Amino acid sequence: MSTMKAVQVIGYHHDLQMAEVAKPEVVQPYDVIVRVGGAGVCRTDLHILEGQWEQKSGVALPYTIGHENAGWVDAIGSAVTNVAVGDKVIVHPLITCGLCRACRSGDDVHCEQSAFPGIDTHGGYAEYLKTSARSVVRIADALEPADVAALADAGLTAYHAAAKAARTLGPADRCVVIGAGGLGHIGIQVLKALTASELIVIDRSAAALELASALGADHTVIADGSHVEAVLRLTGGVGAEAVIDFVGEGGSTSDGVKMLRPAGDYYVVGYGENIDVPTIDIISAEINFIGNLVGSYTDLTELMVLAARGLVTLHTVKYPLDEFQQAIDDLNAGRVRGRAILVP
Repeated sequence: MSTMKAVQVIGYHHDLQMAEVAKPEVVQPYDVIVRVGGAGVCRTDLHILEGQWEQKSGVALPYTIGHENAGWVDAIGSAVTNVAVGDKVIVHPLITCGLCRACRSGDDVHCEQSAFPGIDTHGGYAEYLKTSARSVVRIADALEPADVAALADAGLTAYHAAAKAARTLGPADRCVVIGAGGLGHIGIQVLKALTASELIVIDRSAAALELASALGADHTVIADGSHVEAVLRLTGGVGAEAVIDFVGEGGSTSDGVKMLRPAGDYYVVGYGENIDVPTIDIISAEINFIGNLVGSYTDLTELMVLAARGLVTLHTVKYPLDEFQQAIDDLNAGRVRGRAILVP
């Protein structure tokens, strides 16, 4: 039996360690083993370590985290025809059945029998990852796995929300983006690629807003306590047609609702706090609250087209796999600009 290095959760509340574990092997006809070229370090990984997912995932410890993965196909099952050994791929974060109603309708995020490597089974903070033929998307030769790995979840989630918003946003509309960090900076690029609406970006960090401007934001607003008034001024006092909240905690939702015009759409992406809005306000303003999880396989293929065209690029900070703790600490302390990537 061959082995590999993997970073595993051995206890909640920030207890991670490097271990030598069995390398995954092909068992089922549609299995795909990927040699990991990059694994994104996501805020959800911090939430896992804090124990927030303990009850929801029900996973047995120890297990390997990491749900934003890209690399090269290392081995395939007997029925796999869509990729070959050696292909460069990005990995959709879910392993799905393909047979349930959700999968059949292209909404594979809500597959009735899905597995979620890095959440409820072994993930990609490792040298190799086991997934399925339904989860791998070939990427353009010009793209490198370590450069696009975080598009598998952070990028896909941002794309999913931004593409939903883009369906109803016209050139005369305003869209507020709260948070220009790891997800937000991708969402800004997707919005610029898909819609001609006016883009207002809010963040606490001046550096994040500089990046947002460079990526095409029409207006940037520092979150210093006067940001709600600033957005209302920019929208003629009525508020924006859409707010995409990539933060979802620290008071962002109460601020965000105040920036929304009547009959506006509030896209919740970041999470951590409750939305506290009187129901009379929801009905009188006809506010639509729209939840966003991760995108579908189709969303990921579309995002890879934008990436191959150079319309979406990730700002990354790369760490060797051995330096996983440093990457976690840097993300936790807000020292990462864009996304942190572990490279085996």
